[in-house]
Amino acid sequence: MRKSLVRPGRKGRKRAVVRAIDDVYRLAERRGWIQRLPAFERDYHREYPQLGDLEDGYPLVREECLRLLAIKDRLPDLEALGGRYTAGGVNAIEWKTFALKIGGFVRENCAQCPGTAGFLERIPGLFTAFFSVLDARQYIRPHWGYYKGFVRYHLGVTIPDDNAHRLCRLRVNADPAQNACRDRALIENAETYYWRNGEGVMFDDTNLHDARNDSDEVRVVLFLDLYRRSMPLPLDAFNRISLALARLDGSVRRMHDAAIPRPN
Repeated sequence: MRKSLVRPGRKGRKRAVVRAIDDVYRLAERRGWIQRLPAFERDYHREYPQLGDLEDGYPLVREECLRLLAIKDRLPDLEALGGRYTAGGVNAIEWKTFALKIGGFVRENCAQCPGTAGFLERIPGLFTAFFSVLDARQYIRPHWGYYKGFVRYHLGVTIPDDNAHRLCRLRVNADPAQNACRDRALIENAETYYWRNGEGVMFDDTNLHDARNDSDEVRVVLFLDLYRRSMPLPLDAFNRISLALARLDGSVRRMHDAAIPRPN
């Protein structure tokens, strides 16, 4: 017991390393070396032009996603894909995933969604891609993401009634001072985005955020983690090295293996 108090476990050390890396990016934001994203970024096509191709291909993405929903009960829960990194019990809900890329492409899953996978293969700097399947009447509690070297992108794929009644929403508090407080109650000061079918949005998921599906149907977004661009050369190199090391980590391999749906 005494030894465990003195020496943090392997997971604790990894979290400490990630926090230290994120501190580098936060310093860069404060100094103006990299852009601080607003709560929701919509003007991203110049830096990520391939996302426009993905959005143009939305009908095919939706068609492939709808076929997956026929096996929804076999899809892995988010926690199996590393959801433990979002602290605060956010995974005690009906929240499933179908992963297409975790470091490397999940080829077994890509074979089931070849059109979507084809779009994703043409996006440089893509680290993570999966369909995020949130069941009816579910709430993802306020939490912070785990790595500031990414930007997060959502494409609305199956949004009930195209959000005509604003029942499916994402909130992000992008205020740096309020995020520094680490107070989840400050989510009430957040900005709100309502997903739409075929529409994309980008945000920094290391900011405090939550999400809700108050409809009676499943909500699906295509969720991407993309390499952060427009950084000074030293910070860009630092990010590339960090992500290359992450790909070698055994936990990424385990998440990759856990991403394949369970057999009947």
